[in-house]
Amino acid sequence: MTNQTELPDIDAWQQFQDRLRSAGHRRLVVLEGDREASRGWLRAVLPGLSVAPGVWVGTDDASAIDGITAIHAKNARRWLGQDLSCVVWDGWQGNPPDGLAALAGTLSAGGLFFWLMPPLANWSGFEDPDYRRLGLDGMGDHPFLARLARVLGKDSSVMRVQPGNPSAPLPSGPKPVEPPFRPGTTSEQTSLVERIVKTGLGRRRRPLVITADRGRGKSAALGMAAARLVAEGRQQVVVTANEPAAVETLLRHAEPAVGEGRVRYLSVDDLLEQRPEAEVIMVDEAAAVPPYRLRQILLGWPRVVFATTVHGYEGAGRGFSVRFRGVLDNETPHWKQASLQAPIRWAESDPLEPLISRMFLLDAEAPELPEHASGGEPQVVIERWYPADASDPELQQSFGLLVDAHYRTTPSDLRQWMDDPAAVSWRATIDGVVVGVLWATVEGGLDEGLAHQVMLGQRRVRGHLLPQSLASHSGFADAARQRLLRVVRIAVNASARRQGVGRSLVRAAQGHAEAQGLDGLGTSFGGNPELVTFWQGCGLMPVRLGLSREASSGELPLQMLSGTSEPGRQLVENLRRRLARHWLMLVPDNWRDLNPRLLLQLTASLPGVESLNEDDRRDLLSFAHGYRGFDLTLPVLRNLSMSDGVAAWLMLNAEAELWARAVLQGWEWSQLRRDGLCLGREEGEARLRALLEKLLQNRPEL
Repeated sequence: MTNQTELPDIDAWQQFQDRLRSAGHRRLVVLEGDREASRGWLRAVLPGLSVAPGVWVGTDDASAIDGITAIHAKNARRWLGQDLSCVVWDGWQGNPPDGLAALAGTLSAGGLFFWLMPPLANWSGFEDPDYRRLGLDGMGDHPFLARLARVLGKDSSVMRVQPGNPSAPLPSGPKPVEPPFRPGTTSEQTSLVERIVKTGLGRRRRPLVITADRGRGKSAALGMAAARLVAEGRQQVVVTANEPAAVETLLRHAEPAVGEGRVRYLSVDDLLEQRPEAEVIMVDEAAAVPPYRLRQILLGWPRVVFATTVHGYEGAGRGFSVRFRGVLDNETPHWKQASLQAPIRWAESDPLEPLISRMFLLDAEAPELPEHASGGEPQVVIERWYPADASDPELQQSFGLLVDAHYRTTPSDLRQWMDDPAAVSWRATIDGVVVGVLWATVEGGLDEGLAHQVMLGQRRVRGHLLPQSLASHSGFADAARQRLLRVVRIAVNASARRQGVGRSLVRAAQGHAEAQGLDGLGTSFGGNPELVTFWQGCGLMPVRLGLSREASSGELPLQMLSGTSEPGRQLVENLRRRLARHWLMLVPDNWRDLNPRLLLQLTASLPGVESLNEDDRRDLLSFAHGYRGFDLTLPVLRNLSMSDGVAAWLMLNAEAELWARAVLQGWEWSQLRRDGLCLGREEGEARLRALLEKLLQNRPEL
């Protein structure tokens, strides 16, 4: 431990920072103890250090220190992609893990991260103000913070400063290095620039996907390549990302082409709205962009380069690789991949990067199964599991499963999993290796008055996602009064899938819900056909589809539920019946772009609304035989889609997408033609007539 007097030795700290810069290192400095004493210590020491550019998170104390910008913790991630010399994080005002980890990744060689906190021994009981935002305040014990304190206490590179303590060995820092560290272009980065240029000048429809950890120089490589592309004849290179700050490094390295207007930034929204005539599109921090928008960019321009962080603070890097790989394989099978391994902004021996990774499990990966365990019929063991009590290897394996299986898993998820007292978890093991985890939480149980206010949209209650959503959007206050077990995440190792592991975990959760007298087991996720199939196989039914896409996955939130009590089963039936009554009105107005397979899948899951009468059957026969027009028959065709078994039958037919788009989603014939679903109205109608005739022959009882 390093202690400091109330009046720090500025010369010693200057020499310490010089040695860090020479070695290419960065350091975490924990200021333990009285908050005011720590702030005073910083006001004394920071003016004597190289701190510009720097940020002070949580207070306005930075106003008197040149080069330091005061920011709110919620804006921390906006600084991704920038190079900082100093970060001050006032943990007394809250510690959202995603922002803290993100800012640590912005420090360059010689950078210092000052963290104001209570003594490490007190962290487990520290009432972090950020917990109020999550409904976790007042819990008393916080295993996540306790674990962070253990990690920091065991790391010799962490400087622990106690302002006001008279015994004070001065900071020593790393030994001198010859030659001193100098950030600069590596041969690996130079090779990547050549690959990007080759992609930008090469054949169409051969996108390049670049993956790297932070500090590897991918943004700089993109910028250098953009400048080269303009120099070699490209007229317009457009750079896009979710935040302008994410591309500052890229644009700085693309000069003078930026000044000439031939390399420019557009937000993702502006890019897709304006559709500029650009020869090359570069997407930086691609993992933060929803997959459906990445697909639009991929298909909208001839040459696209995607770059993203793998073990990212955004929690999206590997999920991006898993999800987007399928899109690339289907749409542009000749896509290429590149990566950067060696850091550029700091030395490979830098202690801060591995420390932050250990703290937040940024490098957690699903464990590999022994060869004998992935074949035959291995014995799967399902058991309750408590992440707050787990060893670090167990926690790393289990969290790695979540990271690999889900589009966005962040350090904040780790905190919620460990600290939420309503959380219930199970794990599956094969030969002692973790192959599956399920994380659930108990929600609902609101009193009648509060549940009614939630149903009316007058109140929102933290920590009750599923019952609150069902009550406010579906109009049933009962949903908020009932106690539901919501599956937050479920993940199964890729090598152990299709062996019933996931269903076994869900059965364990369902048994727990029944044993505890809960009313239902539910889940909420970004809807896609594969997940719907899985959850239906577990006995859950769709009860709500959201109107707005999720920011994380870019998909519409879908909620599924099964009753585990009689009131719970009645609630599921009521929700399904009401959704079915509104379905045919909601689809064309709100879900015109929904995946056709998913649309038919959901339609097939709903109860029929009303039976077809003789007039309807006459109209259907007339349309099938060419006597009646499509527009006049459309209401009956839509009703037919809701008849028992019809949507399921349509899903097996080659014309399923045409039916979903033309009949249920109400696409214009011109739009159907542009998407290659038909040659025009006459040809499209003829195919629908033939499909209907085939349906009526197979289902004479309709």
